[in-house]
Amino acid sequence: MKFRILILALGLMTVATMAQKVANFSGSWQFNPEKSKNVGMMGQMKMVLTITQTDSSLDITTRSTYQGRDDDSKLHYDLTGKPVTNELPMGDPSETVSKWEGARLVTTWTSESAVAGGPKVVRTETRSLSPDGKTMTVELVRGSNPSLVMVFEKK
Repeated sequence: MKFRILILALGLMTVATMAQKVANFSGSWQFNPEKSKNVGMMGQMKMVLTITQTDSSLDITTRSTYQGRDDDSKLHYDLTGKPVTNELPMGDPSETVSKWEGARLVTTWTSESAVAGGPKVVRTETRSLSPDGKTMTVELVRGSNPSLVMVFEKK
């Protein structure tokens, strides 16, 4: 009898884990530099992200203004784990692979070194929502450097 209860409990835990809800980042998001950390000169930037999300993809259109210059960019994430090529802010191509860790979306960016023949550069981006869904946090880490934390508020 104890064995049956144990099997039933494990089965229910598995179902609960599988049913765990992923975050929906869809919407328009305004960058909040005051709540962000280690953003440096980016703290002067005005930035709005427009995100469209489906079961299999997440697309981000970024509209930014910095020192009077407007810039638009687009990113595409495959939410099934397939690699996708995206461009880094400096225009260099990078392979991105996204996976869900609970409700957090973790994307690994792998690109060539700025030094010819140097090791590949790997960055990890973790995107999450506050419990009320009104704040999105994007944490970026590269090697042992301090993490860059960007906070966005839903418009």
